[in-house]
Amino acid sequence: MLLPNGTCSKLLIFQVRSLGCFYDPNGLFIFAVMEETAIIPVSFTNSAVTEIRNLMAEENFDTSQSLRVGVKGGGCSGMTYILGFDRKQDNDSEFEVHGIRCIMNKAHEIYLYGMQIDWENGLNNRGFAFKNPNASATCGCGTSFAV
Repeated sequence: MLLPNGTCSKLLIFQVRSLGCFYDPNGLFIFAVMEETAIIPVSFTNSAVTEIRNLMAEENFDTSQSLRVGVKGGGCSGMTYILGFDRKQDNDSEFEVHGIRCIMNKAHEIYLYGMQIDWENGLNNRGFAFKNPNASATCGCGTSFAV
């Protein structure tokens, strides 16, 4: 509670999601609204965003689904990337990139944090490409990696 002289009264509160309570050297509690920031573990190039939006604009697209980014065991290097539309599950974290709702299993963040997803539409390659700074090795096709 703010007092007439601009100071705060001493109140004991619990920290909640959007309020922070700080103790200053003068013995006063200072309350501040803290902005929540979501951690965005992966990024998308403009061409990837365009291709994802094209997929979402198709006639039978299920708008209740989000873009799942993840990994699974397999492939020539040990792990394979997952990129597709799915429903959120209990162990998923949510984030938004360029207006696209994304979900990721919380356990996959350690493998994918900092990864960039690109869309290639060239003569030799066509499809999503993954640039993962956590990968110690990748296979020739670019969809499998090791950590």
